[in-house]
Amino acid sequence: MSAISVVSSEYVVPVPRLTTISVADTDAAFPVRRIYCVGRNYAAHAIEMGHDPDREPPFFFQKNPDNILPAGSDFPYPAASQDVHFEVELVVALAKGGADIPVGSALECVYGYGVGIDMTRRDLQAEAKKLQRPWEIGKAFESSAPCSVIVPASKIGHPDQGEIWLEVNGARRQTGNLNQMIWKVPETISYLSGLFTLAAGDLIYSGTPAGVGAVTQGDIMVAHVDGVGTLEVRVV
Repeated sequence: MSAISVVSSEYVVPVPRLTTISVADTDAAFPVRRIYCVGRNYAAHAIEMGHDPDREPPFFFQKNPDNILPAGSDFPYPAASQDVHFEVELVVALAKGGADIPVGSALECVYGYGVGIDMTRRDLQAEAKKLQRPWEIGKAFESSAPCSVIVPASKIGHPDQGEIWLEVNGARRQTGNLNQMIWKVPETISYLSGLFTLAAGDLIYSGTPAGVGAVTQGDIMVAHVDGVGTLEVRVV
């Protein structure tokens, strides 16, 4: 059965809040429709997580739009976990989408880019893996998707090289380069569009380099992607 859209002036429950992210140097906002995350997209990170870094087909998991933690906000240490990890990522924001998008035209879908952190309840994720269950309990929790402002591609182009790093309390914990992605941004968009129909408002967290690790309350994370920006988040 297909979904039915109903136009009504009354709703039986409050209308959910639309999640938006600020656009750099403007008063405009980017509305978030879906969040797709690419797993193990840097070879060194695949190795540190105990997997073969060969170029296997990419895989994806999702976070919810209201998991976004906007720039300038603190990250509340989540319940039910004793091992919460950071993963710095280049975030790709789509202006349009479709199905079966060719690699050669994939970048035409991109509105801009941001700096994100995929916060992970690693202990809960590990338990889900062991039981062969979905990862949502470890990935899609409140405030688990910190994200900087979105910088339009019309201003910075499409970054495909440059440092991506994360520091905790001034100490470098993750360091990589965008050119180390196993699946580049156009390839990721194309492959993903063969599995889902992409659309304006979609975000893609494009994977993380090696060095992921735990944080505790009071820590300050600083995440950076060359040519895109810097995001600072305090753990509370």
